[in-house]
Amino acid sequence: MSTTTGKLLEQPPHYVRNYPRFIWWALGESTNGNWLFYLWMFVLTCVALVGANAWAVQVADGMIVTNMTDHVSWGLYIANFTFMVGVAAGGVMMVIPAYLYHDKKMHDVVIVGELLAISAIVMCLLFVVADLGRPERFWHMIPGIGRFNWPMSMLTWDVIVLNGYLLLNLHVCGYLMYMRFLGQQPNPRWYVPFVMISIFWAISIHTVTAFLYCGLGGRPFWNTALLAPRFLVSAFVAGPAFILILLAILKRLPGQTIDAGPSRLLINIIRVTILTNLLMIVSEVFTEFYSGGAHTASTMYLFLGLHGFDALVPWIWTAIAFNVIAAAIFLSPRIFRSTPLLIVACLLAFVGSWIEKGMGLIVPGFIPSTLHEIVEYLPSLTEWKVSAGIWALGLMVLTVLLKMARTVFNDAVAETPVP
Repeated sequence: MSTTTGKLLEQPPHYVRNYPRFIWWALGESTNGNWLFYLWMFVLTCVALVGANAWAVQVADGMIVTNMTDHVSWGLYIANFTFMVGVAAGGVMMVIPAYLYHDKKMHDVVIVGELLAISAIVMCLLFVVADLGRPERFWHMIPGIGRFNWPMSMLTWDVIVLNGYLLLNLHVCGYLMYMRFLGQQPNPRWYVPFVMISIFWAISIHTVTAFLYCGLGGRPFWNTALLAPRFLVSAFVAGPAFILILLAILKRLPGQTIDAGPSRLLINIIRVTILTNLLMIVSEVFTEFYSGGAHTASTMYLFLGLHGFDALVPWIWTAIAFNVIAAAIFLSPRIFRSTPLLIVACLLAFVGSWIEKGMGLIVPGFIPSTLHEIVEYLPSLTEWKVSAGIWALGLMVLTVLLKMARTVFNDAVAETPVP
């Protein structure tokens, strides 16, 4: 071995030598903060532990502890999964103007959307695990070990796009934070191509999820060509709405300055997408009710009730009311001047989209059943606990990631490049 080669092996490059330092710093930033940070994390930890206990009971006693049946086999877990896929895809709204249209102001906050996508995909995967009933059987989906059934199964396509999107965002965010930690400028060759891929990948994750539903011929409620566009449009409402709330919170943190340009752009995006979403809902409802026929039974049950069964009617009309009110607020010029009004509008849009794409989309597809039986479904207490626990865990992941990113991008770690 030559002397030069020996030196290279003894002293690896600084960007390799500082991995342990970066990991140690990340662990420190994840556990240090003021009393508000500790209170927030304590509350989330308590909720997550309650959810973990409820899930343990579900695994031990079986899915009988849920209100799902042979008639309604997808419930609150898959409803949350569908919605969170949209939130993850909605994070791309920060990436498109920043990289495709070279918006310099968006570059400073684009990391927020990417970190939101990571936490949302983590929650998606957890909701799927909770819905499995027998989570140890996941190995059936591992290529080479189980039967992956690709490319025929839409479910395997969903697994590929979700995990691929998670890896893309982990690479982009991890690389940018590590380079900033070292005090160096990131090399565009190592992250810009992956950012461009993530733009199209974000659209694919929600499109494939929509195809998973509308490809089921025995469920006429989902057999519509508008399902994928509806998924994408509502995603570009819920995702930016959540990001706007995050930006409003980050602006109040000491030492944090965020330009108003990104918020204005996201508000204008929501103005268009929320109206488009309402138009698609009206189009679907008109087509179903005006054309008539046996296939309108699920829509009739959802909006007006059917044969005395109306458990979901309050849910869908609440979602529509929230979306209409949110649209009216977003169209008001005051939305740019009043932060409290903006947060109210974002919360209404976020919750309205959650109901519409969750309980208002998944459950009616099973009612009435293929045998024309009506078996209603409302989530059990166990399902609510597990769902709350997963949401709490996802918010913990998001909090930790944002805390790390905020410290790095404020140059609080390294003032000068690491030699």
